[in-house]
Amino acid sequence: MNKITILWVDDEIDLLKPHILFLEKKNYKVVTSQSGQDALEEIKNTFFDIVFLDENMPGISGLETLTEIKKYDASIPVVMITKSEEEFIMDEAIGSKIADYLIKPVNPNQILLSLKKSLDNSRLVSEKTTSNYQQEFRKIAMDLSMVNSHEEWADLYKKLIYWEMQLEEIEDSGMFEILESQKVEANAQFSKFVDKNYSDWFQDNDGPVMSHTLFRKKIQPELEGNKTLLIVIDNLRYDQWLAFEETLSIHYKKKHEASYYSILPTATQYARNAIFSGLMPLDMEKQHPNWWKNDTDEGGKNLFEAEFLGAQLKRLGLDLKWEYHKISNLRQGKHLAQNFKSQKDNDLTVLVYNFVDMLSHSKTEMEVIKELASNDKAYRSLTLSWFKNSPLLEIIQQAQDMGMKLILTTDHGTINVKQPSKVIGDRETSLNLRYKTGRSLTYEKKDVLEAKDPQNVHLPNINLSSCFIFAKNDLFFAYPNNYNHYVGYYRNTYQHGGVSLEEIIVPFIVLDAK
Repeated sequence: MNKITILWVDDEIDLLKPHILFLEKKNYKVVTSQSGQDALEEIKNTFFDIVFLDENMPGISGLETLTEIKKYDASIPVVMITKSEEEFIMDEAIGSKIADYLIKPVNPNQILLSLKKSLDNSRLVSEKTTSNYQQEFRKIAMDLSMVNSHEEWADLYKKLIYWEMQLEEIEDSGMFEILESQKVEANAQFSKFVDKNYSDWFQDNDGPVMSHTLFRKKIQPELEGNKTLLIVIDNLRYDQWLAFEETLSIHYKKKHEASYYSILPTATQYARNAIFSGLMPLDMEKQHPNWWKNDTDEGGKNLFEAEFLGAQLKRLGLDLKWEYHKISNLRQGKHLAQNFKSQKDNDLTVLVYNFVDMLSHSKTEMEVIKELASNDKAYRSLTLSWFKNSPLLEIIQQAQDMGMKLILTTDHGTINVKQPSKVIGDRETSLNLRYKTGRSLTYEKKDVLEAKDPQNVHLPNINLSSCFIFAKNDLFFAYPNNYNHYVGYYRNTYQHGGVSLEEIIVPFIVLDAK
């Protein structure tokens, strides 16, 4: 293995001989230079792993040398060393993306620590992460055998996401594969848990907050005395929220983070209508037959969200000035961003943002999106890239300037489907890949959660003999006709409507403007 090579630039380099000897004993190679100009020549002729750079030198100053080094090769880590504690020098150096900043006099161990931070950081983090997960693995396995409440499942899911995002940053693919197997096992157990308990949650005060109780239990208490922006990003998973949380934290500080349970089917027309109406689909059909549409009905299934919300606000006795906006494309997003100041007098501004839903569906339809979002890590990365460059972030910045409280949530999540499950139905059967409703369905019972009497789970009967089935784990429904083509087309795409941790346990975040 080649020695790590250091370029140390200081006009009083002779005084640093003890430090250099110390590093050489630690098996580092140190090349010295006494001016910025000489250092630049060295860098052009020799590869260096890192540069130690004195700030106060005659001729070209340390800051000027730093600028030239970064112009030549922005990837070289530079540690700035200075006698000065003036703030503007620190600001300049940090703004130039230095690796570290040390104040003279420095001792050898400070130098060694800086080297490890700059050069060994990824290796040390990788080793520590692997070690920590190996210890946590046993605890997660034990929790999986014992978890028996909706709160415990939410906590376990967040723990799995945490380790997934930690392990994906290191190079130990073996550990990541072990975690993936734990996620598969967790989803299998979670499906059994939901199957056993779902229908009871509608009668049980100990059940989780769900789509139809979200507004009353979680959102309404936040509205008193606060001008609020409620954003519902369609199809947003918990891990995707965590991916762009840091970007959002520039403008808002998190007051409260929680999760809630999406209703079944975990699909937009059911779950999002339930949020805005405060009702389950069966009750929507009974109380608002002109607004509710079943799978087999023609026309848009989410055209009356504003009307549902208005009826719920009236039912809750909330006298608010409010507006509802739905963003389905870039043009609509830009238009709202340009005119967002018009919302300043509202008590409640509701914004449904459909981008993540469009992204997941386009992944099914477009090969380029399949490439860009080939796995969960890439899917998170693509979501983050979108968020950073979207009109939604502009809107959030304006909401911050207006001092609005921000509530961020979603209607359901999505899962990368891997395995097909055969289903047979008539031409009236719904088309969704993760749930089916219709008459005379034939399916693999082990693969689904059944609702033979939909009214037991507060879903409408499209026909007298209709039932619902929901795919478990990472399965998707495929018809026997043209089976291989169908399976090849939809495998490894993001779908929703079924039973999985990713689809059901979703984020609810309350934030205050900074």
